[in-house]
Amino acid sequence: MDAALIETIGLKVGLSALILFMMFIIWDLGKRSGAGKFGMMILFLGLGVGVLGFVIKEVLIAVLDI
Repeated sequence: MDAALIETIGLKVGLSALILFMMFIIWDLGKRSGAGKFGMMILFLGLGVGVLGFVIKEVLIAVLDI
């Protein structure tokens, strides 16, 4: 195993864990603030757009790199 492979795997695993943790933070924020279903949807939509953009970028890079 070379260093580039370890870095690639670490980046993907670390960023996946960070994204999941940020989704948990958004959910906890909505739960603590007493947001209903609509409020929770707005929180995930508004705060999750940045994460979604990053995921879409990575998918496009993987698809177009083939």
